[in-house]
Amino acid sequence: MRLKIPAGAGLIIQKLKEHGFEAYVVGGCVRDGILGREPDDWDITTSASPCEVKQIFNRTVDTGLQHGTVTVLIGSRGFEVTTYRIDGEYEDGRHPKEVVFTRSLREDLRRRDFTINAMAYNDEGGLVDLFGGMGDLQRHIVRCVGDPAERFGEDALRIMRAVRFAAQLDFTIDGSTREALTRLAPTLKRISAERVQAELVKLLISGHPEYIGIAWETGITGAVLPEFDAAAGVYQHTPHHMDTVGVHTLKALCAVRADKVLRLAMLLHDLGKAETKKTGDDGIDHFPGHGEESASLAGEILRRLKFDNDTVTKVVNLVRWHDIRYEAESAAVRRMLSVTGREMFPLYMEVQRADVLAQSEYKREEKLEKLADIQRLYEETLAAGYCTSLRELAVTGRDLTARGVPAGPGLGAMLKDCLALVLEEPEKNTKEALLGYLGL
Repeated sequence: MRLKIPAGAGLIIQKLKEHGFEAYVVGGCVRDGILGREPDDWDITTSASPCEVKQIFNRTVDTGLQHGTVTVLIGSRGFEVTTYRIDGEYEDGRHPKEVVFTRSLREDLRRRDFTINAMAYNDEGGLVDLFGGMGDLQRHIVRCVGDPAERFGEDALRIMRAVRFAAQLDFTIDGSTREALTRLAPTLKRISAERVQAELVKLLISGHPEYIGIAWETGITGAVLPEFDAAAGVYQHTPHHMDTVGVHTLKALCAVRADKVLRLAMLLHDLGKAETKKTGDDGIDHFPGHGEESASLAGEILRRLKFDNDTVTKVVNLVRWHDIRYEAESAAVRRMLSVTGREMFPLYMEVQRADVLAQSEYKREEKLEKLADIQRLYEETLAAGYCTSLRELAVTGRDLTARGVPAGPGLGAMLKDCLALVLEEPEKNTKEALLGYLGL
């Protein structure tokens, strides 16, 4: 087997070997190369110490000397070069107490998380696979190197990484590995919000976001997303649904494209149903106000997981709007556009479609036809250039103050009245018509 290594990585390996050191590409790039995927990064492991690496190459960056990592710059591209190492005892479920450099490739590979990530390669020696990674790739299995409990005890985030890799590769998790991660899932509470967030997003935007169901079954969401667990088992006795909230959510995730904001919105869109469920005398369940309740929960969750403000705002709004159903009428579409804004309206439509596709077949075709009609009316609205926001009004606050209207809430209310008018009657968005409407 021969992997196609980038010229820069090959040059680094060759120069290290010329100076008497071992060097290989290692980890995820080897795994992806074997699978025919394009690796994001090409990491190199070597028997040379960081100081020796810095002596060999002129252009380097001290990326993480305490962990043995130096970034070597070849042209405009950087390659992380890390010294073979043995990790000491882990005291916090994340960081080794000490790192000891070694000249043994085997010792370096045995500290890694999963067998599929514990392979090394160079053109001269070929593939170094000491722990059965190639066999696990062929069997489509995620399996820990050595004792799973030890690997997860060293860094609890590996528990989430196991499910994330399974989702990205459509693999199953080895039995002993799954048993250990289920038992140790509560230790994820020690992991920083930022690291949990990164793994959650990678899982959600993978080709198999429904693997969040494995995270649920194994207790991972119980540790990092307990709100999901609270809602997942809620059954929905209604013609529009045939599943629990959890199963509906998994289907909705698969029905929307792999975009961070959209996938987060579908993950969180129905969490408020646990608090709002009411069953009528006829046995039919209703969830009044669940959109707003879900939006509130979504905001709490996203802020707890340290998402940026732009993502929080967009996801919370999509969750809030997901159950707002407008009629397929031009004025109704313009009104919704005034709420969402033009940037968010297409995302709102994607969320609504995914929600419908994850529901029962009751009136599904009718619902999808209605969404298609709304999409057509939206495109017609854009093509016509109709006003759907205050900034598109033909009159401004300055126009009103010039006619004696004092600045303040009253002026703002007048502009909102004008917008309400042109949303219903777009042809009246002229300065003359609007000033006349206001009696000015």
